Amino acid sequence: MSYIAVTALSHVGLVRDHNEDSLVIGPWTLCGTATESPQTLVFPLGRPLVVAVADGLGGQPAGEVASELVVRHLSMLGPSMDGGQAVRDALDLCNRAVYSAAEGRPELTAMGTTVAGALVLEESLLAFNVGDSKVFHATGDGLRQLSVDDSPPPAPGHRTTSAVTQVLGGSRAHSEITPHVADFALSTGERYLVCSDGLTDPVPEEAIDDLLRVHDDGKAAFELWKAAIDAGGPDNITLALVRIGE
Repeated sequence: MSYIAVTALSHVGLVRDHNEDSLVIGPWTLCGTATESPQTLVFPLGRPLVVAVADGLGGQPAGEVASELVVRHLSMLGPSMDGGQAVRDALDLCNRAVYSAAEGRPELTAMGTTVAGALVLEESLLAFNVGDSKVFHATGDGLRQLSVDDSPPPAPGHRTTSAVTQVLGGSRAHSEITPHVADFALSTGERYLVCSDGLTDPVPEEAIDDLLRVHDDGKAAFELWKAAIDAGGPDNITLALVRIGE
């Protein structure tokens, strides 16, 4: 029987004083906390499975509240999601939920979060994102980014930028979103990486690819985390590795 193995971890990094990232894998969520080591969950292939990372918006209040709201909604909606329109509808609902939660609560005003993830169906995978968290397909030819960064080009001489042009919530007045959703064929042996920019900002894509060529599942997750820590761990680090097995 074909299955989906998802290995994940979340860590505060070396600079931040708390974790504003949240994670959803099917019915399982991890919000504003940290794992001691990579955790692997296995699911049968065939039922809809959502795997996503939400990265609370830095520099604004309550990013951890916004990211938790989003992954909890995705966890509840996941089993009923069957295609691209369902994903878009779910993300619109998440966006409204972030704004609604902040109404009448000044301490939550303008809270926001990115989100990036995958909906794994029996024969396809839908990659989705709002913001600059990422989804990659790990192929024999290298990493292929499936998500679309909502961010301006980096400044000359810089590889990354912390600016984002679209998030869930993130402003005082309600703002509509245009989620990025793309459908890809699925087959046994495929591997995908869903992560916050706490991994991709300090660790170049080439280094991530090198590690994924050598390691899988828990060892791969650990080595990716270690690479981010060795690079200074400037932000919260959250990642999920999805592997289609048989």
